[in-house]
Amino acid sequence: MSGQMKRNGQWLEWDWPNEESAPATAPELLPPRAGSHPHQVRQWLLARSAFPAKWINRLFSVGGIQWEGNKLRLLAFPALDPHGDPLYRKAMLPGKSPVPDVLFEDDFCIVFHKPAGMPVHESAPGQTGTLDEAAARHLLSQGDPLTVRHIHRLDDDTSGPVLYAKNDLAQWKLDEAMRLKEIDRHYVAVVHGRLSKPSGTIDLPIGKDRHHRSRRRVTAGGEPAVTLYEVLKAGPKTTIVKVRLETGRTHQIRVHMSHIGHPLVGDALYGGDSRLLPHQALHGESLFFPHPLSGEAVNVFAPWPKWLSELQAAIGADKK
Repeated sequence: MSGQMKRNGQWLEWDWPNEESAPATAPELLPPRAGSHPHQVRQWLLARSAFPAKWINRLFSVGGIQWEGNKLRLLAFPALDPHGDPLYRKAMLPGKSPVPDVLFEDDFCIVFHKPAGMPVHESAPGQTGTLDEAAARHLLSQGDPLTVRHIHRLDDDTSGPVLYAKNDLAQWKLDEAMRLKEIDRHYVAVVHGRLSKPSGTIDLPIGKDRHHRSRRRVTAGGEPAVTLYEVLKAGPKTTIVKVRLETGRTHQIRVHMSHIGHPLVGDALYGGDSRLLPHQALHGESLFFPHPLSGEAVNVFAPWPKWLSELQAAIGADKK
């Protein structure tokens, strides 16, 4: 779509150029005239496939589509009542820890740098201290209580970037990007031992471990799982590797590295030694995603946390 897009309060607005035209064979692509009924504007938007049809129809049902002069207005940023939303009510409780660093933010999405030890979402009734709550608290501090939802997750004890959508449009677009594998994440891990090859691919299915509720394992009946790794630096007893996932199974990196005989340092659940670190040595270093409105590539880098820098120094590996 052409024209300038910008947020104005709860509305997403386009100033449409007057000279725009459409082929005679496709008059439905011509922009609406001043005073057009919202139904006509909806039909025009659907014909152009500019946004998800479900979202456009939902906006229409709540009076969220307007055409004023040559300006299109869409109710893309409806404010929430914080006191009526369970997540925001938790975010307003006293005694909360500071909000993690924000690595990227605009009107549509936020990327937080989640520290190790913080859960992304509530996994048990009444649990507090999640990154979801921190995201809501961040928006409250800006006086902008929007519907904020995480797009992907990290294990509680894994640090790194976590992407959030700030409205329904962004959530639908980013969820679709996840489904199409257009969102990519790169990790850094510290594993036990020295790998025999400088790089490799682990293509082994992962399923639940019927003998241990919390564990996953490589099993023929599991779901396909592909992990790519590259050695960054190797010490006498441990190695720093960069890891990329082609699939997103639970505990995938931890399971695959343990299966080939190189469990993560600190990962007692999968055979790692926790004396060097009280949690698995896994950090999400970078996140790549298409912007939910423009489609432009967004690349976000999460600096190494203190525990990872200290580990690499302890094994004599210079950080790249």
